[in-house]
Amino acid sequence: MIYEFKGYKPVVHPTAFIHPQAVVTGNVIIGKDVYIGPGCALRGDWGQIIIEDNCNVQENCTIHMFPGTTVRLKEKAHIGHGAIIHGATIGRNCMVGMNAVVMDNVIIEDECIIGALAFVKADTHIPTRSVVVGNPAKIVKQVSDQMIEWKDQGTQQYMQLPSDCHESLKPCEPLTEVPDYYYESMASNYKTWNETK
Repeated sequence: MIYEFKGYKPVVHPTAFIHPQAVVTGNVIIGKDVYIGPGCALRGDWGQIIIEDNCNVQENCTIHMFPGTTVRLKEKAHIGHGAIIHGATIGRNCMVGMNAVVMDNVIIEDECIIGALAFVKADTHIPTRSVVVGNPAKIVKQVSDQMIEWKDQGTQQYMQLPSDCHESLKPCEPLTEVPDYYYESMASNYKTWNETK
């Protein structure tokens, strides 16, 4: 659902996909091939949200801010299920893990990986290619080329998803029996990090 607020209407590139069960309000700018999953709330009511090209904001994420703040997700930022981004800047090609919380005035530089359930406290500055985990979040090591390659594979899947959703996602009635072809593998070359390293 898309809402105008105080004269600000969201600006959404035609190639982006916003799930009908997501809510996007006010001063929000969404770039090319962005995926916004169901249950997301992007509230550009007190400030601005800019989501650059090829980002994904997965199911049940919240993006908001204190008044007068701009939240920016730079190109290819990958925001995992249930994460909260509040008044922060997420660098190019970063991954924020599931249910992580990134607080106000945080700057996460490019190609960082923020672990699932991490809590990044306000005013933290995370340098380029840092791996960050824990509550409170701490830098534990540097992101390797192998990690970035793995992250890119997952992001590529999400960069294709908006197009796939535009082409094939539609309401339907459920089937009453399982078709034979459902048992065939939905083949993919993608592997989890533990399978990759």
